Amino acid sequence: MARADLQAGGSQSGTVRLPAPTAWPIVLAFGVALLFAGLVTSASVSLLGAILVISGCVGWFCDILPHEKHVEVPIVKEYIPVTTARPQVARLPIAPDLPRALLPLETYPVSAGIKGGLAGSVAMAALACLYGILKQGSIWYPINLLGATIYSQSARLDSASLNAFHLGSFLFAALLHLVTSLLVGLLYGAMLPMFPRRPIILGGVIGPVLWTGLLYSILGLINPMLDARIDWLWFIASQFAFGIVAGLVVVRQARVRVRQFVPFAMRAGVETPSVRAENYPEDNRP
Repeated sequence: MARADLQAGGSQSGTVRLPAPTAWPIVLAFGVALLFAGLVTSASVSLLGAILVISGCVGWFCDILPHEKHVEVPIVKEYIPVTTARPQVARLPIAPDLPRALLPLETYPVSAGIKGGLAGSVAMAALACLYGILKQGSIWYPINLLGATIYSQSARLDSASLNAFHLGSFLFAALLHLVTSLLVGLLYGAMLPMFPRRPIILGGVIGPVLWTGLLYSILGLINPMLDARIDWLWFIASQFAFGIVAGLVVVRQARVRVRQFVPFAMRAGVETPSVRAENYPEDNRP
């Protein structure tokens, strides 16, 4: 979040410099929703979603690159009388020479979440294939079920055909698994600052429970074939395998110092001659 700068100026009230309001994040979110909704409705819905996603990304980046847009909000003074029944004010002891701490001081980068998501996808795929071999007698059974999410031909397969290899189902299932793992890895990396010391709790416990509960409620709409044939015990085990492996990969990555007060352009590595690094604390420089 950008820091609000108080500028006294020459007026009596002054102004506060805040990030400019924008509707592009809502456009991007709506586009993503339509993009995935088209997978179970029609291609035209996905096409509209893709257009909104591209428009939202371009518009949002134009608002922050090469310089973040701000607005000056006037400060309106309001005097509120404060009364208390306490005879004196309780004060907390603060060391006068120590700067204010920014917590957490270190966290994992977003790239750590992406690496963890890819590693977790391998573990989840291995467990799903093991389920197909042990329970259904074919490694292609879970792949064909997953491919039925976006590949209409897989949805027409009977019980015998689900155990056979189908190139179309394999390609669609591999693409869906890879894209989903990357998205989950990005989300994982974005949420890592919330659990900087315990990423396995986020990926191995909280994430699988939330994701399983969400899929349990909407799987009948997304993939009716998978909803009718899924083994929830093995599915939950694969989710925990994904989260635990992802967490183990993340904890092996080097942590970086947080940079809350550094402008986005500097964090992204964009050339910003008007923003000088020496204006920011040493610990927060890129």
